[in-house]
Parts: sequence; C-alpha cells; structure tokens
Amino acid sequence: MAEAEANVDKKPEVKPPPGLKAIIDHLAQVYPEQPNPLQVTTLLKYWLGGQDPLDYISMYNHPGDMDRNIPPHWHYISFGLSDLHGDERVHLREEQATRSGMGFELTFRLAKTRAELHQQLENPEKPQRPPTWPANLLQSIGRYCFQTGNGLCFGDNIPWRRSLDGRDGSKLQSLLVAQDPQLGCIETPFGTVDFCQIVGVFENELEQASRWNGRGVLNFLRQDVETGGDWLVTNMDRTKSVFELFPDTLVNLQDDLEKQGSDLAGVNAEFSFRELKPKKEVKKEVDFHALSEKCANEENNRPLTESLFKREEPSFPQSMSISSNSLHKSCPLDFQPLAPNCISLDGIEITLAPNVAKYLLLAIKDRIRHGRHFTFKAQHLALTFVGETVTGCAVSKKEPYGVLGYWVQVLIPEDLVPRMLEAFRGAGLNETCEPAQRIELEWPDKNLKLIVDQPPPVLPPSVLPMSLDASSLKIS
Repeated sequence: MAEAEANVDKKPEVKPPPGLKAIIDHLAQVYPEQPNPLQVTTLLKYWLGGQDPLDYISMYNHPGDMDRNIPPHWHYISFGLSDLHGDERVHLREEQATRSGMGFELTFRLAKTRAELHQQLENPEKPQRPPTWPANLLQSIGRYCFQTGNGLCFGDNIPWRRSLDGRDGSKLQSLLVAQDPQLGCIETPFGTVDFCQIVGVFENELEQASRWNGRGVLNFLRQDVETGGDWLVTNMDRTKSVFELFPDTLVNLQDDLEKQGSDLAGVNAEFSFRELKPKKEVKKEVDFHALSEKCANEENNRPLTESLFKREEPSFPQSMSISSNSLHKSCPLDFQPLAPNCISLDGIEITLAPNVAKYLLLAIKDRIRHGRHFTFKAQHLALTFVGETVTGCAVSKKEPYGVLGYWVQVLIPEDLVPRMLEAFRGAGLNETCEPAQRIELEWPDKNLKLIVDQPPPVLPPSVLPMSLDASSLKIS
C-alpha cells in the first residue's frame, strides 16, 4: 500500500519540447558547471497574445580567460526565434525547410564592471546577479524580427541611436551582428540554428560598417581586448573607438572600400515614386499610393495563420541594414502576389527621405559602381537600384525601369554612374550630414529624376496592420 501511495504522489516528468531541448543540451555542454542558470522568462507567451516573443533568456556567468584575452563577462542567450515546439504555435513549418523557425537565436556578451569583479574577488562564494537590461535589448530586437519578418545575418548593423543600457554619456549606441564564437551553429529536430551575437559599437564604427563591410569592422574589433577581443565582449565603459585606438585601420578601410565597394545591400527607408511620361503617353501611369494601399489591403486580408504574428509597426531604427548579396533575398517583401508581371515604365521620379540621402550616395558610389545592387525597403514597397551586370533582375538597358508586384527596379547604366556622382557632389550630398533643403536632380536623356525630400504619407489612416486581441484571438 505504501508503495502504491508513493506512485500516486510521484508527478510525471515534464519533458521540454524538442527544439528547446536541443538548445538546452548544447548549452549544457558549453557550461556544464551551470546546469540551472539565471533566466528571464516571459509570463504571457507570445502565441497567447503576449508582447515579448522570446520565451526565455538565459544568463551565464563566464569566468573569462585572460591568457586568451577573454575578460570575465555575462553571456545572454535567447530562446524563441528558432522553432522550440514544432507544432506551428509560433513558426509555420515549410516543406523542405532547412532552418528552425527564423533560423537563429540572439546572444550578447557583457563585460563585468570593476565593481562586479571586486565583489567577486572579495566574496567568491556569494552568487552574483547579472544586469537585466541586455535581456530587454534582446527582446526588442526579437520583437522587431517577429513583427517585420526580417532575419539577421552575420555582418548586419543596427543603428540603435541611444545608449544600450539607458545611461547618459555612453558612446556605445549602435550594434553589429557577429557569429557567437562559442556557440556557433547547431542542428535541431526542426532544422539548423545559428547563434547571432549582438555587439555594442560606437557611431563611427557603425558608419564604417554600413559603408564598407560589417564583418571587416568586427575583425578590427577583435584585434584588441579593449574593443572586445576575439569573443567581441561588449564593454559599456569603453571610451575610444577602434579607429581612435588604431588610426591605421581607418586608412586601410578606406582603401579597401574604394577597391572593393560596400557589402551593405540595402536599408529600410521611406520613399515614393511616380512614372515620368514622354510627350506622347502610351501606357497607363502607375499610381504609387494606389499600389501601396493595394499591397496593404491584400496583406491584411490574408488568412489568420499567415498574419497571426504581424503586429503593430515596431519602434525600431528605420535604417536597419540588409546585408544579403542575393538580389532575390534583398528584395523581398513578406508578401508578393503570385507570379506578378513586370510593368515597364517610360521614366521614373523617385523621392527619398533626407535621413537616408547618404545611402543614395553609397548605393551609386560603393555598390552600383562595382556592379552590384542596393535596396530601399519601405513598409509595403521595395525599391532596388541595379547595375548593368546584376543577374536575375526584371529590368534591362532597353527597359530600365519596372514594377514587379510591389518591387520597383531601376537599372543604372555604367555611363550614368559618373554623371550621378558629379551631380551629387554639386548638390552637396555627402556621407556625414542630412540635407537641410529639398534637392532635385534630373537626367532628361535617361528620363530619370531623383528628389531628396520627405515623401508624402503612403497609407491613409484607415489602412493599418492588424492587431491581435489576446483575450479572444480575434482580429480587431
């Protein structure tokens, strides 16, 4: 009888879902001495209407390795951007998909302060509690990824534009994305998961990563423990950028940029366009506002299963980068009509917001001039400039301007590139400052006009993304 009662009282073991277990097992191999790390947990899960998409963020205490220039630090790891459950409660499963969910999780390494190191030395037995602001930072980035459908790639940059920890005076106000040197990439039952490490950087480090190569700037940061070392540990007390500490790196970077061009393939940006007609009108003019409104309505009227996690627009830096060099991957809006036909335009007038004017210069000088492409991605439309040698595009020298679904493509011929750069210089466009006045540039022989000014509002107030009512799971 006693044995029967014991069996009744014994609770069944709750096993974690397969995707979650795969990450836990991986971390147990990396941190065998910390089987139960401190963890931030989302109380109301995202699939139940909560606002935080990351189910958990584990916080490990890394002792460092001074022989390898790895300082003592806190290591934060997210759970939720990859598919933890495999039952489509969060991530829809696609046939022949090789990645789990969005294919990555976020990590962050924060150097311990002098006070924390002193406390650890004075009382090594007393458990330390890591700061929680990095968990909020990872949640914000995760929220952006869920709400936009945009993933992160190694080398991407994020212009955060404010202190990462909320303190006044900190010079670390931007982020680069690296591969976590300790966690790498793993295989789970639902596909592969990369661990994308978020690295705090100075404004000038971000600027050079945007213009040239995010991975290249990360390699500069790895050269010295003061700027992160091999493991790119973010030190919030850092006072000098890598270019101030090692001036020669900036000279080398500028040389490489001139020879190789930029790896930045696009940014999120406000823009508008209209067709420029010749004197004899033949085709119906493409209406930018009608096209954008049509896209919004079609996207919002998709089945609930496709738009369940599309929520309100995130408050996130609008110049979030796109680093993919694939033209197909750099377009791409989350929603495109099936098999759209390309509409050829006789000419085009494009208006770009002043705060992304420097990226217009980068697009022509550091991308098109080197035979590449560059994309400006708005909420419901994408605009891509392509060079003559770019393959897979819908435009050609004969028909250089086209609209493919909600993707506008503009071919810049080689003979136009130096003329555009000369016009930019004459108008005072540069990489460092935002134009204070409206700028209009025109090349009549190409039927092309560029305007740097605030574009008109794209959508009427009635056309808004859907929101989810957490209590009833109804679209409101």
